[in-house]
Amino acid sequence: MDSPELRSLGWKACFQSQLTEADAGCLVVRVAAHFGSQLLCLSKNGDLVLPISLVDSCREIAVGDWLLLDGLSRRGQRRLERESLLIRKAAGSALQTQLIAANVDTLFIVSSCNQDFNLSRLERYLALALEARITPIVVLTKSDLCADSDALRQQVLQIKRDVVVELVDARDAKQVAVLEDWCGVGQTVGLLGSSGVGKSTLAMTLGAGSLATQGIREDDSKGRHTTTARCIHRMRSGGLLIDTPGMRELQLTGCDEGVADVFDDIITLSRKCRFRDCTHRSEPGCAIQGAIESGQLEPRRLRSYRKLQAEQARNAKSLSQRRDEFRKQGKLYKSIQNEKKSRRNQA
Repeated sequence: MDSPELRSLGWKACFQSQLTEADAGCLVVRVAAHFGSQLLCLSKNGDLVLPISLVDSCREIAVGDWLLLDGLSRRGQRRLERESLLIRKAAGSALQTQLIAANVDTLFIVSSCNQDFNLSRLERYLALALEARITPIVVLTKSDLCADSDALRQQVLQIKRDVVVELVDARDAKQVAVLEDWCGVGQTVGLLGSSGVGKSTLAMTLGAGSLATQGIREDDSKGRHTTTARCIHRMRSGGLLIDTPGMRELQLTGCDEGVADVFDDIITLSRKCRFRDCTHRSEPGCAIQGAIESGQLEPRRLRSYRKLQAEQARNAKSLSQRRDEFRKQGKLYKSIQNEKKSRRNQA
């Protein structure tokens, strides 16, 4: 099934290797948008719209997924195993996870050089990308409105020394051109960031088509939601871009490796503490507190690390409890149905 047309949509060897002889008559499609009761999909033969009822056998579906459809009925056969998946705890009090995007190669983490700039938020986004083994690129927009945007770049590099940080005016095609190395044919890029940081403007400058933009509120530099649904756009350079709605809340779950990667400096320091069970608060010989006192480590960074650890533990426990409750409810429902069936048979 491998073809130049599929490769232009992000098809790779890891997907090709999952196919068997029995799949020869299937149509391979990539999910480009999820509109409630319908999916917009991309294929080597063009775009097609599918009722969600046709692919309900493919389990949970995210934008960016690859599906196999029956060649005649277009009914979903299965979803191919993902190369990467961005996931978060669903916003609000709901105890469930939300799929953000699948099979992303590079994540543009967008923040602006104004009041939106927030290191703790960037740490969250970086942890999310690294957990999914996606290359993160921090894009600082509105650099033209900042007196010392390079100082903000240095702050980002202090939280993750090897991360790439690009300063751009999202409206300027020449400045945005520095991102095109990650946007070539067959590459899938995700856009992630708060509302109003310039994601939609950046997407349009990358040639991803016309997206409606809204202004920034002058009183607090915050923006309004522009993108309301995740959607794949073709970029001028040949790659694919998944734009996502601005996220006011990004709670992590199942992100231990990503958090450890972002806070590797704190983990390294903790190994030098006098006591193995050091809580890094008031114990004698605490290497982390020593680093804070000497100015080597910012107190904010330790607070951020603790917050993400506690949040993950809480969300993981809540989600696990919810799964257990669902299993118990399912068993109870089955036992009731079996009892009713038994009574009918006896009658």
